[in-house]
Amino acid sequence: MNSRAEQLEAFGKLLDIMDDLREKCPWDKKQDLQSLRHLTLEEVYELSDAILQEDLAEIKKELGDVMLHLVFYAKIGSEKDAFDIADVINALNEKLIFRHPHIYGDVEVKDEEEVKQNWEKLKLKEGNKSVLSGVSKGTPSMVKAFRIQEKVKGIGFEFHDAEDAWKKVDEELAEFHAETNIEKKEQELGDVFFSLINYARILGLNPDSALEKTNLKFISRFQKMEKLANERNLILSEMNLEEMDLLWEEAKKI
Repeated sequence: MNSRAEQLEAFGKLLDIMDDLREKCPWDKKQDLQSLRHLTLEEVYELSDAILQEDLAEIKKELGDVMLHLVFYAKIGSEKDAFDIADVINALNEKLIFRHPHIYGDVEVKDEEEVKQNWEKLKLKEGNKSVLSGVSKGTPSMVKAFRIQEKVKGIGFEFHDAEDAWKKVDEELAEFHAETNIEKKEQELGDVFFSLINYARILGLNPDSALEKTNLKFISRFQKMEKLANERNLILSEMNLEEMDLLWEEAKKI
């Protein structure tokens, strides 16, 4: 692994390259905060995919792409005389020190849970008007639900245990099943998802990761099924469900 001096040198070189690109490259010169935003989201999702696959080489590559965007935003901030990369990092350092009094102060904690509770309480001291003020509006719905539940747990608003949380899932499922009005049924479906996410969270499972792994598994199996059909000169769209199910079961064994 590289030494701290080598790491700092590499980061300095990245800042120098960013300066060059911003001055000399037609594409880089044209970018602004808004034009980069959707590209940043794409890079973060690609990093997420690499993490789910536990592909360390790909994670390294995608981390670089995300880091480039962070440096790019800081460069634009400096051009506006608003902030530069040092301001960004210094503010982060101050926040981390303030929110870890058990490391940089005299506060004692017994476990991870107390750390999380202190974190949320300290955020309120920083001026946040609500425990939920830090939940981004643009966060995907499942991740947002998980974060909401994590944050209110930080002040003690939480089921006693997973069994109580599952009772809520059962209750919401019954209400969803009984509702006939389509608009109200949609609301009940949202309640089912929210309660199920909560149950998974209490068990220590990440529902977003779980669903994405299932998505990847389904894609892999379906593509194997398509390959089997192609090898046998079969057209899936012309097969009935029972015939496709046989191929699906075969694909699962590959």
